[in-house]
Amino acid sequence: MERDGCTLVTGGAGFIGSHVVEALLARGERVVCVDNFDSFYDPAIKRANLRAVASHERLALVEADIRDQGAMAGLFETHRVNRVFHAAARAGVRPSLADPLLYEDVNVRGTITLLEAVRRRPISAFVFASSSSVYGGLTTVPFSETAVVNRPISPYAATKLAGEVICHTYHHLYGLPVTCLRFFTVYGPRQRPEMAIHQFVRLIEAGQPVLMFGDGSAKRDFTYIDDIVQGILAALDQPFPYEIFNLGESETIELRALIRLIEQHLGKKARIERLPAQLGDMPVTYADITKARTLLKYRPSTPVKDGVQRFVEWFRDKRGGT
Repeated sequence: MERDGCTLVTGGAGFIGSHVVEALLARGERVVCVDNFDSFYDPAIKRANLRAVASHERLALVEADIRDQGAMAGLFETHRVNRVFHAAARAGVRPSLADPLLYEDVNVRGTITLLEAVRRRPISAFVFASSSSVYGGLTTVPFSETAVVNRPISPYAATKLAGEVICHTYHHLYGLPVTCLRFFTVYGPRQRPEMAIHQFVRLIEAGQPVLMFGDGSAKRDFTYIDDIVQGILAALDQPFPYEIFNLGESETIELRALIRLIEQHLGKKARIERLPAQLGDMPVTYADITKARTLLKYRPSTPVKDGVQRFVEWFRDKRGGT
């Protein structure tokens, strides 16, 4: 059933954003998708992410930058936006070390610019896409939302933590209902090409070497896209004054075990090149999802062994169709 008003999705042509756009449309809702189609990776991939819904009668696609004050204000003047999922950001831990000023400009200034537009309009929910990277080098696992997170270890992580704090400021000053979602290593169909699972599958399939930084003992809590979308929709549907939630699978796998799992599903062996561990990389990510289970009724259901199999099937189907 169509809601009164519509949902604004920033970064809506990206990996996570495009899945949220599709899910909202499938529920009968109206959606405004904003994306600037930057060149962090091939913009053609982002346009392809929306191909299935690009002509949908309930979708408005706006090509704009979240740092553009006039464009952001114009969204609320043109469309009856009553909820926001803010996913637009400069992504990636390692690239942020090379260009921290750009990350600050997009992720911090861009978020403030959007919040300035939002605060002048009555909305029921503002959901901010944060990251497990805000936990920095914490070794007490699983990570809980109550942990002190004042020591991020990459510029990307620092900008995501800043985003959470800025969102709280706007909640405090203007009563904006804000939910911050800390995503734990999301993967699945349409995953960005430079991210681990996509990159590993592509390289192993092609018989090219896979770069493994460190000894392969780093652990990640990989979260399948369908589970993340379920949590995002729940946060949009059930606004809070201000809350932070982890969204993960609450399971971990070592990098070397992940590579073995991909090998099994591809039926091919990886050619591994070992390199030193990189600055900014976290030794472990592991989500305590008790709070999300309780308040959002979040129910992740895709263990990594199943999710990797689905990704490999999608990758091969996509390659066969191109």
